[in-house]
Amino acid sequence: MWQRIKTAIVLVVIVGFALFASSMPIFVLPLLAIGVLIAAHEWTKLMPKWKQPAQFILAVLLITMLSILVPWTWVFWWAASLGIWVMATAWVFQYPDKEKWYGRRLVYMGAIILTAAITAMYGLWQMSPWWLMYVFLLVWCADSGAYFVGRKFGKRKMAPNVSPNKSIEGLYGGLAVSGVVTILVGNYLQLSGMTLALFLILSWLTVLASVLGDLFESMLKRRAGIKDSGTILPGHGGVLDRIDSLLSATPVFAFGFWLLLKLGIFTEIWVKMHFAAMRIPF
Repeated sequence: MWQRIKTAIVLVVIVGFALFASSMPIFVLPLLAIGVLIAAHEWTKLMPKWKQPAQFILAVLLITMLSILVPWTWVFWWAASLGIWVMATAWVFQYPDKEKWYGRRLVYMGAIILTAAITAMYGLWQMSPWWLMYVFLLVWCADSGAYFVGRKFGKRKMAPNVSPNKSIEGLYGGLAVSGVVTILVGNYLQLSGMTLALFLILSWLTVLASVLGDLFESMLKRRAGIKDSGTILPGHGGVLDRIDSLLSATPVFAFGFWLLLKLGIFTEIWVKMHFAAMRIPF
């Protein structure tokens, strides 16, 4: 446990520094590049044996970095990943009876999922580091709420063949905790009415997506016959083990925010976050 805590502290310091040290992407881009490189390597362990995994790793790194430089492609990746996550919902609850998803298609799925997540993280950071930090906080708090509520009151299993410890009661606990976080942030930004309601709905959809991302990676590991995606993070496993929830959560939040911003609904919230961030001493 102590090793897990020490690793978590180091990760928080590194990520926090990269997000807030400079308004230029001189720290964020290298961090994202290293992250996607390791994540792509770990993804190859989840796929059927492939003779040339280096090709996949380099291809994902190249596609991701080029996509970051071409913002108009971001929405395409986010929308494509949403399609995968919608299908993944059925795959998770049908496992192990149906496994048509397992095969070479994981090559394309992995490329889309990783590219969508990394471009979403960069896009949110570009709007404001606090937007990306909000998604991190939302997912972490929901996960903690689900853990404690599920441990105390959990009876109905969510997907026992994939993750026996996750319960419906835990999910409700996670949604409740994340709802409190959203309302507190909304009050800080002085949101009200329809804007606050839509912000809450988008945040809850993000949390639900994060749970799906966690379950999906658990399913992949079970099918591949491995416990952790890697060993690079002492006490935590691999990079995919740490960002599995964010792989699905960040594109959902980024796409939803982009859509509502284009519709003119979230213009107010974007402006308020911009000026609120200027008032936060960090």
